[in-house]
Amino acid sequence: MPFRNNDIDKQTAASMVCSLWPSLTEDQRAFISDQVTVSRFQRNDIVYRKTDTPCSMYVLLHGKVKVVIDGVGGRNQIIRAIKPVEMFGYRAYFANASHRSTATAFESSVVASVPMEAIESVMRENPLMSLQVVRHLSVLLGQSDDRTVNLTQKHIRGRLAEAILFLKDNYGVEEDGRTLNIYLSREDLANLSNMTTSNAIRTLSMFSSENLIAIDGKKIRILEEAQLRKVSKMG
Repeated sequence: MPFRNNDIDKQTAASMVCSLWPSLTEDQRAFISDQVTVSRFQRNDIVYRKTDTPCSMYVLLHGKVKVVIDGVGGRNQIIRAIKPVEMFGYRAYFANASHRSTATAFESSVVASVPMEAIESVMRENPLMSLQVVRHLSVLLGQSDDRTVNLTQKHIRGRLAEAILFLKDNYGVEEDGRTLNIYLSREDLANLSNMTTSNAIRTLSMFSSENLIAIDGKKIRILEEAQLRKVSKMG
């Protein structure tokens, strides 16, 4: 169910966070709920920065968040696109390291945070919760491996097609069933595709002229999904 920012109070946020771990006991739910903090971010606001000491697990409740690492020549690389209700920002804590990435709001967003000490305490008591967290990290690792192959071995057309489909699979489409439910700047799209902004603009125009997509400002409408997937697979 979608929420407006002011609809998500602490009680609602705590319920959404705890829903990630159905195995929690009532006492554990109450303990985690008491630790939840709710924060609101506008577009381009930073949730956490690279080199920050990790101290919280974050859960996106509303909106969209990107996770970015510094690339070669100062060009950023978007490595994850977070959607509700998804946890993020906790890997570095378990690695006993500083954050290697920066998390930034794609748009107006609501994020819950829970101190990692509280999360770890409950994980020690609840093996099923621990398994759920490990599974989430394992899924992310697999997705990261796939993205690495896509962004390093595919040509520009394949990378951009993959990025458009990645956004569709992650965030869905609007009521027309075709328009991506996220509005990206050309720079963000380039950072997601591991290419320069000029190459992203040029390739977008090419896809538009081939009637694979239609472009209206920051809106992208997929016209020929099957063909776009073929371009992505061909690389």
